[in-house]
Amino acid sequence: MRDPQSFDEFYRGSALRTLRYAVAIVRDRAEAQDAVQEAYTRAWQRWETLASHPYPEAWVRLTVTRLATDRWRRLTGLWAAIARTDRSTGIAAPPSENTVLLVTALRQLPARQRQVLALHYLVDLTVDEIAAEVGIASGTVKSLLSRGRDRLAAQLGDLAPDRPLEVHDA
Repeated sequence: MRDPQSFDEFYRGSALRTLRYAVAIVRDRAEAQDAVQEAYTRAWQRWETLASHPYPEAWVRLTVTRLATDRWRRLTGLWAAIARTDRSTGIAAPPSENTVLLVTALRQLPARQRQVLALHYLVDLTVDEIAAEVGIASGTVKSLLSRGRDRLAAQLGDLAPDRPLEVHDA
């Protein structure tokens, strides 16, 4: 029988990191929330098995990535229009100017660079952990991180050359 307390602890301990990762991958907060919700629903349904998995959080992130990819494939051109739609509820504070600059710069990166940057900086995974999760060599992860940082620095330097970048919201 499923131990709901264990799943609850797992969820509370990992949900925010997973959402940050999903927002970076999906590029739309509402879509990211949907993917995260679906991934945790699937994890809960399989919790008896998943609880013994060595990295259940990685399983959830992989599910988020697959859900996002599947959705993108289904919606093709429509997905871009949906991602640009304003879905704010008026409840959350608007993002800071720095957040907008960072998100704009991230959207211009290739998907794989966005993914490794999100795993490294938002989920706090090491290079080796990212390599294992994504299924690529550690050297490739290092290269993607370096190139992604360089591209972000160049883009953010062009966008906001006279002030430091501080991001306070996901």
